[in-house]
Amino acid sequence: MMPAARFAANADRARRPSLARRAGSALAAAVLGVTVAATSIPAFAKGPESLADLAEKVTDAVVNISASTTVEAKSSGRSLPQLPQGTPFEDLFEEFFKRRGQGQGTPRSEEDSPRSPSRKSNSLGSGFIIDASGIVVTNNHVIGDANDIQVILSDGVKLKAEIVGKDPKLDLAVLRVKPTTERPLKAVPFGDSDKMRPGDWVMAIGNPFGLGGSVSAGIVSARGRNIESGPYDNYIQTDAAINKGNSGGPLFNMDGEVIGINTAILSPSGGSVGIGFAVPSGTASPVVEQLRQFGEVRRGWLGVRIQNVDDATAEALGLKGGAKGALVAGIDEKGPAKTAGLEVGDVIVKFNGVPVKSSSELPRIVAATPVGKQVDVQVVRKGEEQTKSVLLGRLEDGEKTQVANAKQPEAEPVNRQILGLNLTGLSDEARKRYNIKETVKSGVVVTKVDPNSTAADKRIQAGEVIVEVGQEAVSTPADVTKRVEALKKEGRKSVLLLVASLSGDVRFVAIGLD
Repeated sequence: MMPAARFAANADRARRPSLARRAGSALAAAVLGVTVAATSIPAFAKGPESLADLAEKVTDAVVNISASTTVEAKSSGRSLPQLPQGTPFEDLFEEFFKRRGQGQGTPRSEEDSPRSPSRKSNSLGSGFIIDASGIVVTNNHVIGDANDIQVILSDGVKLKAEIVGKDPKLDLAVLRVKPTTERPLKAVPFGDSDKMRPGDWVMAIGNPFGLGGSVSAGIVSARGRNIESGPYDNYIQTDAAINKGNSGGPLFNMDGEVIGINTAILSPSGGSVGIGFAVPSGTASPVVEQLRQFGEVRRGWLGVRIQNVDDATAEALGLKGGAKGALVAGIDEKGPAKTAGLEVGDVIVKFNGVPVKSSSELPRIVAATPVGKQVDVQVVRKGEEQTKSVLLGRLEDGEKTQVANAKQPEAEPVNRQILGLNLTGLSDEARKRYNIKETVKSGVVVTKVDPNSTAADKRIQAGEVIVEVGQEAVSTPADVTKRVEALKKEGRKSVLLLVASLSGDVRFVAIGLD
């Protein structure tokens, strides 16, 4: 294979015009009176000349983190062979099993029982100092349930750390160390992640594969990434090299401010392929402050279960402006939304003055709002906009999107078929056959789903109950047919079903009428 340097040189030579050709071109330009201007190349078009000064400025604030957890190993279920006491084989087998345990990396002490040895698991990650008094930020998954955490400074000094607070939902943790007078700590500030644009230069420093102090650079590839890791996904995507061990480390802007906390990578190989994700500082900073102040996170709570609004659902609801907002699919009976008068079927389009473009945005907006604050929630109900005043509670279970994945029971005799669904009434027999929850008081039972239908694509399953059709309650298969025909006459292209799942939760499903 051709060496890379040689290939680059040959490629450059292949592109370079001959001196004669260049002279001819210049002569032609002069004869024609054409002025050839040099192409203007913007500053940093090929990247900053060097990041050495920036790296030197912030490296001392980046730390390695070693977290150890001592746990009692589970018994393998094996026991020593039953041998007569005092035989030579008794000692032989006992020694054999002990050696097997040690060979598997299980540390032992004289107090350890041969059948329940303790073992130590270690993890390595990264972090950064945000306060010279000894406050360190990292990922929650870096420390896990560790009972021994050490923060290792850039010069190798090790400091024992204690946990100030953790937030599994954002995968953040705050630690505290005691600096020494001989080795004062250096801190770095949070920057404004909202100002970052795709194409902006960033630099990551961390501890990939235990190689502390590794610097990599790249650009912001995208913002607002949802990788389905939790309810508050809003990641910065970057192509700066991030690998195992970079977790918890900082992503800097060119001013040396932390605009992201490196958290995850997308990689089929386990190494960097140029797709890394960082928690934006705008999301992380308020959580870090709460962890420092309270040792926990106190998020706002609305008390609704929501789902996204697609084009078919928007059309079925008569939503002006197309698909937007968060569709309320369920309301906690003891939640703030219930008290404020929100209803199932409402579409939340604005919360506390902030437009809600999709359902994934609402949990983040609500969670970032202070507990106990009175906020205005703008909803669309049956095509009309209304504003409700809600006194926010504190998050307990949070908003979640209903996902139905239960096994489909066998079908029973068909009463009526429509929309690719076989339907029957909610009888005692049907309730018993499909184990329908008592919380589902009325509706029409789905007994079979045509696998080639839109209903199947939308994951409607046998045993689920259709509670409403076009925002009107139904109790018989005939009611469903009648309502669907009425919507067709109105010129609707889709119908909105309120469906109770096998677990008793409800969700909205839009089915095309074509």
